[in-house]
Amino acid sequence: MDLIKVVEQAFSQNKTATYPKFKAGDTVTVTYRIKEGDKERLQDFRGVVIQICGATPFTRTFTVRKISNGIGVERIFPYESPFIEKIELNKVGKVRRARIFYLRNLAGKKARIKEAKRTVKE
Repeated sequence: MDLIKVVEQAFSQNKTATYPKFKAGDTVTVTYRIKEGDKERLQDFRGVVIQICGATPFTRTFTVRKISNGIGVERIFPYESPFIEKIELNKVGKVRRARIFYLRNLAGKKARIKEAKRTVKE
């Protein structure tokens, strides 16, 4: 087990320190790099975090859900992905669960998440 931790630290990019602390229910904007042929561009994906999965930063992923043209779109991001440029915390939501899959069945005003009273720390 210690050998795995040594290898993980060797390949670590230490980008996790620059990411804000977020949890399920928070609204985040993930800016990531897209390669199209020999070109690269940055694209924003803004939505609600519906789950964070994994124990170590190398195995941790988070799922972001947004509504695009009336259709729910979910995207899973690895926490240590080299393609993630930055993660911006927009709103802090108040939910009582760690995985808010019930959001998939709700639409319109029912799908809103209450905003928490705690402040956004940067």
